[in-house]
Amino acid sequence: MIRKRGGPQVFAISGARKGLAEDVAGRQRRYVISMLVRCVAVLAAALLWNVERYVAVVALVLGTFMPYVAVIAANAGRENAPSGPSPFVPVPVRPALGPVIRGDDQAEGVPEDEESGGSSRDSGAR
Repeated sequence: MIRKRGGPQVFAISGARKGLAEDVAGRQRRYVISMLVRCVAVLAAALLWNVERYVAVVALVLGTFMPYVAVIAANAGRENAPSGPSPFVPVPVRPALGPVIRGDDQAEGVPEDEESGGSSRDSGAR
């Protein structure tokens, strides 16, 4: 299917993937481009063999491994579905209880007579 350029712009509102025909066309396009690069590399290796041997060897290695890379890339599978907005509303988090702050008159602590070291209640028990 050929798309007309300049038509109305369409916005994706769901997490749906591209169509299968569009996915296969993209894979074929990538494969053909990589095979064209391979052909150029093999031709460069043949033309440069007596001129620049190191460049020719690099081009030959590229032309040798390019079909493997092209097939792996073409058969990689479909892309992941794009993630759209979540249909779920998150549950509001209830804040935890904070520390209790009391005034000076209600502060819990050690009584004054225990701070000085001598308490009339504890001296007889020891």
